[in-house]
Amino acid sequence: MRRYFDHIDLRVRSLDEARPFYDVLLPVLGFTHDAKIEGWVQYEAVEIDGAPEFFGLTESPRHVANECRIAFWADSNAEVDRLAAIAIKAGARNVEGPLYEEPRYYAVFFEDPSGNRLEICYREPGEGGPASS
Repeated sequence: MRRYFDHIDLRVRSLDEARPFYDVLLPVLGFTHDAKIEGWVQYEAVEIDGAPEFFGLTESPRHVANECRIAFWADSNAEVDRLAAIAIKAGARNVEGPLYEEPRYYAVFFEDPSGNRLEICYREPGEGGPASS
């Protein structure tokens, strides 16, 4: 399987504030192993070719969220709904959806405790969309 990215290093204002949110969210998104690295929150996914994909957070007290967004794939609309409920329970802020952003594109948009923009989405198969490629 070809990898398209290796990892994400995300900045947050406070690890103490962000950890409870990501401790709930990342495992349900497939990042199931807490690497327990000092000064980081880092969850790893299943290894491919001996190296895991990972999602890491580190503290930057002056961090200011911008308009960038990280989107996670779900396998169905029902999975988007399930994961949205988990994100909300974990403390997601400024939640929009789940909703159809466009035909065949179902998503929930939200922010983490530092204001970083996140999304969980599903693209229904069909003519002309990325899922049909």
